[in-house]
Amino acid sequence: MADMTYTGDVEGDGPSDVRELTHLIIRKASVSAMNNNTYLLTCRATGDQLLIDAADNAPRCLELIAEGSGRLDHLLTSHRHWDHTRALVEVVAATGARTYAGDLDADALPLAPDVRLRTGDTISVGAVALEVMQLTGHTEGSVALAYRDPAGHAHIFTGDCLFPGGVGATSFEGQNFDTLYAGVVEQIFDRFDDDTWIYPGHGGDTTVGAERPHLQEWRARGW
Repeated sequence: MADMTYTGDVEGDGPSDVRELTHLIIRKASVSAMNNNTYLLTCRATGDQLLIDAADNAPRCLELIAEGSGRLDHLLTSHRHWDHTRALVEVVAATGARTYAGDLDADALPLAPDVRLRTGDTISVGAVALEVMQLTGHTEGSVALAYRDPAGHAHIFTGDCLFPGGVGATSFEGQNFDTLYAGVVEQIFDRFDDDTWIYPGHGGDTTVGAERPHLQEWRARGW
């Protein structure tokens, strides 16, 4: 199923943008003045839903959930930074969702996850399988989720690890550009085609093909 209307351009606390695939519906909303993105993934066959990053504005997150099947089965936190977790406790309390986070970030979250993730793990959202990739460097246990659409191209939700124009921030204590760059290259650019769509933790989307020509530029500048 081709969807020619989705752009990924959303404004803080405004309407969501919707991408309808054959087996999965993706909804994107911005939930803070920092333009934090939250994504709702809905399995068409079962109505099972997964929310990526209850970053802020719990009422808006709950409205987004209601735009789908109305229930929340799974909630993934992409990484431990405070701006991605402000609505986590409230949304889980309201929905009873099963929670997930990277193993190395789990202990720093305001709510301990039910499932601690590592590279190679899979999250099943109804009939849809999502592949887990741990990407160390922005935080120790950041995770990305990949959906390999059997009827189209891949879709990857990268948190703060990959954006249009570069990898995530690595200038603060405990962060490491070399590690993050290597992980993004090995797990994303070396394994996914250019038409793979990238959904980041803030701002607009991109594709692997749009970013691939700039990898050496990023390597040379060190950010």
